[in-house]
Amino acid sequence: MSRNANDKIHVLFVCSGNICRSPMAEAVFAQRIDQAGLSDRFEIASAGTGDWHTGEPPHRGTLDILRRHDVTPIAGKRAQTVNSAMLARADYIIAMDAEHVDDLRAFANHTQGKVSRLLDFAPEATTRDVPDPYYSGKFEEVYQLVSAGSRGLLEYIRREEEL
Repeated sequence: MSRNANDKIHVLFVCSGNICRSPMAEAVFAQRIDQAGLSDRFEIASAGTGDWHTGEPPHRGTLDILRRHDVTPIAGKRAQTVNSAMLARADYIIAMDAEHVDDLRAFANHTQGKVSRLLDFAPEATTRDVPDPYYSGKFEEVYQLVSAGSRGLLEYIRREEEL
């Protein structure tokens, strides 16, 4: 899919409350595109399917693991709930697990063919769902999965968009 060089590619990461997995994926992916010299070609965001944490900053476990891996958290990031406008704008809607995919497909007219799980882009992963570290505390495991998925996602988009 070739697009005008001025048209940004919109990527939306989605998890449950938008404080752990999706803001982690947003920050990791932002760093990958920056390192690839493609920051000017992308607009990246994240949101949650639920509104439990709306307005809150990312979880301290997410912030700690990003810093330990020298990934800069998204400045001023606050949890938000996914809505129709976000989905309509997104070129790629990246869910953290199968439940999120189902939730997102409820917005059928805005998600047609745009929803994937992050780990669909990490064939080496032994799972397709990124587990929620909010309950388990396994932020390092989640970081490793998010990192692998982000790497594969960028490769996929580069091929699709001819970047």
